[in-house]
Amino acid sequence: MNKLLVSLLLTLGITGVAHAAGDAAAGQAKTAVCGACHGPDGNSMAPNFPKLAGQGEKYLEKQLHDIKSGKRQVLEMTGMLTNLSDQDLADIAAYFASQKGSVGAADPKVVARGEELFRGGKLDQGMPACTGCHSPNGTGNAAAGFPHLGGQHAQYVAKQLTDFREGNRTNDGDTMVMRSIAGKLSNKDIEAVSSYIQGLH
Repeated sequence: MNKLLVSLLLTLGITGVAHAAGDAAAGQAKTAVCGACHGPDGNSMAPNFPKLAGQGEKYLEKQLHDIKSGKRQVLEMTGMLTNLSDQDLADIAAYFASQKGSVGAADPKVVARGEELFRGGKLDQGMPACTGCHSPNGTGNAAAGFPHLGGQHAQYVAKQLTDFREGNRTNDGDTMVMRSIAGKLSNKDIEAVSSYIQGLH
């Protein structure tokens, strides 16, 4: 009976060796190096480095693992995560997720087009609205691992969308959700939606 129960639990992925949750307090002590680019509280001042403050913990942890493994190539992060354990990455993700993100401003010249794309997509081309995964106010869906976008630097968002479109970033899974969506965006579309996101809160 015990062997049957153990077998069933292992089949269902339920074991006594659960992944420890991230500890935000421990994470703060592990982010000293991160602060040079991302800011001490995760609110990067440089538009090419993403704001991590307020980002979903699940999303952050996945990105850290993808960067560490090489599944997501980020030149500036080369070697930064090599000596960190899974628990370290969980703690860092928990710390940045617990911080309050800052918000920028959208360019008034492109905000209307950006909002149109974010809220309505390009349905004639089969591109859904960004709100479906990232919510109307850009907070994302932390439980599903969909990132918080509101307030993120426009320059960073534009680079990510371009990288997805060009196939330079591929860690959106086998369904290629972001690659498919970004493939339907022109350079002007990317500029507009990125600017809108920067001011979204």
